[in-house]
Amino acid sequence: MKHPLFILGCLVLISAKLCAQSYAIIIHGGAGNGLVPSNYSEEQKAGFHSALNRALMVGDSALAAETPAVEVVSLVIQILENDSLFNAGRGAVLTYEGKASLDASIMDGSNLEAGAVAGLSCIKNPITAALTVMKNSPHVLLSGPDADQFAQMHGSECVDPDYFLIQSHVNTIIKIRDRQRKLDSIKDHKMGTVGCVVRDRAGNIAAGTSTGGMMAKRYGRIGDSPIIGAGTYANNASLGVSCTGHGEFFIRNVIAYQLSARYLYLKEGSQVAADYMIHDLLSGQNAFGGLIGIDAEGKFFYSFNTKGMLRGFKREGQAAETYIFALEEK
Repeated sequence: MKHPLFILGCLVLISAKLCAQSYAIIIHGGAGNGLVPSNYSEEQKAGFHSALNRALMVGDSALAAETPAVEVVSLVIQILENDSLFNAGRGAVLTYEGKASLDASIMDGSNLEAGAVAGLSCIKNPITAALTVMKNSPHVLLSGPDADQFAQMHGSECVDPDYFLIQSHVNTIIKIRDRQRKLDSIKDHKMGTVGCVVRDRAGNIAAGTSTGGMMAKRYGRIGDSPIIGAGTYANNASLGVSCTGHGEFFIRNVIAYQLSARYLYLKEGSQVAADYMIHDLLSGQNAFGGLIGIDAEGKFFYSFNTKGMLRGFKREGQAAETYIFALEEK
């Protein structure tokens, strides 16, 4: 008969192995200082929670069916891109000229392959274009009309650019042009960039980000979302991360890669590293935003220095959790 301590030890090892093999998914729908309870009705709050849960359920089903991690990221982000609540795809904010200019990126942590697009004007789901670049191009980042064309050649759906025109965004652009100034008060607005990070049962990590960028952006401005290492990064040896916020600062500080490096080389815990990047590095530069991720041990992490960040996460066999404002779950 086996000694009770031997049996207990075996159970602990089995439990740890099962935990390591369980899949996990985390998403965000943007951060901002405008995300405070008083700014939203109960109906609007419920809408955010419903949208986040819908995306998580799509990801959960795909992961349960053994869909590759990078494909799951694309599927989940497409759900968010199709929802006008978010600044991506259908809900993208508009350029100063009143048009949508869409950016996205995706990265596979199992082989460090990545794809990204910037300045798309007609692709319904920019994340599919980013995945197409990763799979079918020797390049990492394509931009402008040629990127639209390349994506269409490989099956991404092209829509009339009017598809992206949400009336509230059109009204905002008209007001901005009437005042003859651009909207540059980032800290007072919700940054609805969307992102997803998954870790499958095999331990493969993938991450992706999609956005319409900054409201009233001009001169072909591109933020961090399509920049691998700034707004998106994934590596099975470290972690996967997707960022949202004031893109220029995320680019200058190479936030996504630097977070991975701190985990991998400094041996910092993923949450400790995330908090440093947001609350020390970015806050020290008066920059605003947030990030989400999953590390190589399967642990969730997220951090933001705004009043709120739309976020949700789910582990295999557990209930989904979604949040909007700061300090809700702590």
